[in-house]
Amino acid sequence: MAVVLEPIGVVRTGAPDEEVRREPREVRGEVEVFDPYAPGLEGIDGFSHLFLLTFLDRVGPEQRGTLRVRPRGLLRFGLSEEELPEIGVFASDSPVRPNPIGLSVVELLGRRGPRLEVRGLDVFDGTPVLDLKPYTPDRVVAEPRTPGWHRELLRRAGVDRV
Repeated sequence: MAVVLEPIGVVRTGAPDEEVRREPREVRGEVEVFDPYAPGLEGIDGFSHLFLLTFLDRVGPEQRGTLRVRPRGLLRFGLSEEELPEIGVFASDSPVRPNPIGLSVVELLGRRGPRLEVRGLDVFDGTPVLDLKPYTPDRVVAEPRTPGWHRELLRRAGVDRV
C-alpha cells in the first residue's frame, strides 16, 4: 500500500540547525501555509498552542529501517551517550524511524495571513508541514507515566521536570 502526502506548508526558522538541536523550546519562526490551504486556518486565532505534524525530510532512506536507537534527545540534559540505553524506535522521539513524521507542540504567537508565528520549533528550517491541529484542554494528560529507565536517566541528569 502506498501512502502519498502533500505538504500544506513549510517551516521557516532562520535558526541554525545546532540551535534547534540545543534549545528547541526557544526557537521561534513561522509556519508558512501554502495558499491553497490558507482557508483551513480560519478559526485558528486564539488557540495558544498547536500540534505541528511534519515530514522529517533529512532522514534518508537508509535510516528508515532503523528500529533500535539510543534516546539522544536526553543528551541535552548532560547525560553521556554511554548512559543511554538502546531501545526500540517507537519508545523514542528519534527522527530516524520507518516513517519520519515529526510531532511538535508549538506556541502560537500570532498570525499574518497564511503565516503563523510560533515558538518551540524542534524542526529545521525548510521542513515540510503535513498538518496542523489545535492543542485543546481535552487532550491534556494529567499524570502521564514513563518507564523506569527514562525516570532514572532524568534523575541522574538532575531534571525534576522536563
